[in-house]
Amino acid sequence: MSPVLYVHGKGGSAAEAEHFRPLFPGCDVAGLDYQTDTPWETGEEIRAAVEGLTEEHRQIVLIANSIGAYFCMHAGIGERVRKAYFISPIVDMEKLIRDRMTSAGVSMKQLEEQRVIRTGSGEDLSWEYLCWVRAHPIRWPVPTGILYGGRDQLTSYDTIAAFAREHGALLTVMEHGGHWFHTEEQMRFLDEWIRRSGKE
Repeated sequence: MSPVLYVHGKGGSAAEAEHFRPLFPGCDVAGLDYQTDTPWETGEEIRAAVEGLTEEHRQIVLIANSIGAYFCMHAGIGERVRKAYFISPIVDMEKLIRDRMTSAGVSMKQLEEQRVIRTGSGEDLSWEYLCWVRAHPIRWPVPTGILYGGRDQLTSYDTIAAFAREHGALLTVMEHGGHWFHTEEQMRFLDEWIRRSGKE
């Protein structure tokens, strides 16, 4: 059976992979604690992890959360992933960056001139990061299920629905869910989503 790799979101850890072990009986389930925070660097870490898992197996099952999903889609691993489960994925990074710029009152000209701007929320805005995002649109040819919370404050429903249509992904919405799935009710919904998706 295909091994399972879990890639966490911001502030998460590889230990979260343990939650998914009972959902994939008989499979090796591993988590990746990446050490970088840009798609070009983290993508390399993810690719190396996937290559290690596919030395004995041709493909893996991928579970990725939030920005972890974004990093995975830029890791060049599409041919090695049999199926992906994305939880609250970031699918339009440029829009997210622009939204953060608006909230921080930062103009495009300011960012270009200063290169890196620290915002009040503690998030850095980076001109290099934005330019990279623009130059690397998402191409993700993997059969994918997406779990989205109707109260997600980072990605709008229209954005996630458009991505799902463009990439042939199956979108499931938990109306009262947020970006971070963590409550008992939310985790039950998530578990059932994976069980159901595994049969589709």
